[in-house]
Amino acid sequence: MKSYISGFIISLILTLTAFALVSQHVNSEHQALPHNILIPAIIVLAIVQLITQLVLFLHLGRENKPRFNLTIFLFMLLVVGLLVGGSLWIMANLDYHGMHDKNVDEYIIHDEGVHTH
Repeated sequence: MKSYISGFIISLILTLTAFALVSQHVNSEHQALPHNILIPAIIVLAIVQLITQLVLFLHLGRENKPRFNLTIFLFMLLVVGLLVGGSLWIMANLDYHGMHDKNVDEYIIHDEGVHTH
């Protein structure tokens, strides 16, 4: 029970810290913290929160057979990485090969001219 309560408190502090940083940044019209400091700070807070939740809630590393659970966790990271990376690759490919505003306007004008004859 002690690890759950401490994990909750640490996660709450990390979440509120990230919220406060972003809120201060937005309320100051992007003047309080530059983007090159804010984004790495949010990433660090997210990584610390991930480690906190893995250790204190999922008890990764404290079980009888840590190798088995670590192997499953690493496989899950691989699958998530492939899904996210593949999705980003597909979206970038669609953006690269998609029509941009100028091409869409020319296509519509050309298409309307073809159907009016």
